[in-house]
Amino acid sequence: MNLISIFDLTQSDLAWIIERGEELKRARKTLKTGTELAGKTLALIFEKPSTRTRVSFEVAMHELGGNVISLNWNELQLGRGERVRDTAKVLSSYVDAVMIRAYQHDTVVEFANAASIPVINGLTNFEHPCQTLADLMTIKEYKNRFAGITVAWIGDGNNVCNSLIGGAALTGMHMRVGCPLGYAPAAAVLEEAKRMGCEVLITDDAEQAVADADVLYTDVWVSMGDEQERERRERDLSAYQLNEEMVRRAKEDAIIMHCMPVHVGEEITEAVLTSKNSVIFEQAENRLHAQKALLLRLFRD
Repeated sequence: MNLISIFDLTQSDLAWIIERGEELKRARKTLKTGTELAGKTLALIFEKPSTRTRVSFEVAMHELGGNVISLNWNELQLGRGERVRDTAKVLSSYVDAVMIRAYQHDTVVEFANAASIPVINGLTNFEHPCQTLADLMTIKEYKNRFAGITVAWIGDGNNVCNSLIGGAALTGMHMRVGCPLGYAPAAAVLEEAKRMGCEVLITDDAEQAVADADVLYTDVWVSMGDEQERERRERDLSAYQLNEEMVRRAKEDAIIMHCMPVHVGEEITEAVLTSKNSVIFEQAENRLHAQKALLLRLFRD
């Protein structure tokens, strides 16, 4: 079993991961280490920089009794032009699973197709399924349900948004995306969500998107790989800031989410980031617990 896209999971898989993540979070208060993955080794490959993904996976494997090898793309022969599929075949004979964080989604797909071990997408330009696992765990933690929950995404309909739409489709939540023309989520993701019975509202009216929402979610305006478009993106997205006025249009108990890193003063204000409704740092912590559960699910097969 791989996790390349959030759509790779069944509803049963997802429910198991969230429930197990909740159990692991409670258990960590008294027991930080276990032996479930003793003798297992996870290789982490980073073409893109990382804080939460790197640290959470390394700590997860340590606390489950396993081993980690963390590798920078340019430290490998990949950085000198070795084919992705050749690296995948070699690593399949050395380690038990690979997490790869790459610029292009096709790179992770090619790696997974050639590998004979579980492969995890740690972020690409198209999806970020590991983030969505933590997001869903956080929503369940604070709202105690998925049915009837409305998630409003404000800003660039990027890779994180694509995966979150899949998460909404798998859990029965409603999804709205407030974004300017040209920044909508991927058409293929919207089609798959619709096939699963999840209608996603796409609007260029941010106020319409957030009205009476249960969850408000935003992300950076300039993602890794988009730096050359910074001026245009900042101009186009300036009206899609998650600020106090936006929050007032949502439900009074709406939670504020962000996958981090946060660029305060751009996509979100300091007042919203630090408000009583913000669960952003708890959401970041849940990366650890959700990924522990994911690893246990992948190694269970």
